[in-house]
Amino acid sequence: MAQDPDGQRILLVEDSDVAATLLQYLLMADGWSVSTCRDGREAQRFIENEPPVAAALLDILLPYSSGFHLVQMIRGHATWKDVPIMMLTGNAKRNHMVRAIELGANDCMLKPFQPDEVLTRLKRLVQPAG
Repeated sequence: MAQDPDGQRILLVEDSDVAATLLQYLLMADGWSVSTCRDGREAQRFIENEPPVAAALLDILLPYSSGFHLVQMIRGHATWKDVPIMMLTGNAKRNHMVRAIELGANDCMLKPFQPDEVLTRLKRLVQPAG
């Protein structure tokens, strides 16, 4: 089921061209509006200058500023602090996933990912329970 694009904007922060293109296509095909940043510095500017999004989908390992730093920035930002965050990592080290959750991410997935799982988890984060 497609999301209503009004107010359903996703911040996608991914430095891999292949992963970013796949995620953009997947999200847009499901009805989301996608704002994409390719590195941590670009994402920081976006968070500082744009209104909050419905959710943030962040890679952990990024140029200039890690996804870990972005989670801390979002959680410390007055208007962004409640934005649901899903992290993606190609690093199978369990400590990366645990650290992401400890810093305030709502969910964390390993790459490569299953497209339907990304959408299901994202919808669960954005839609209130009950």
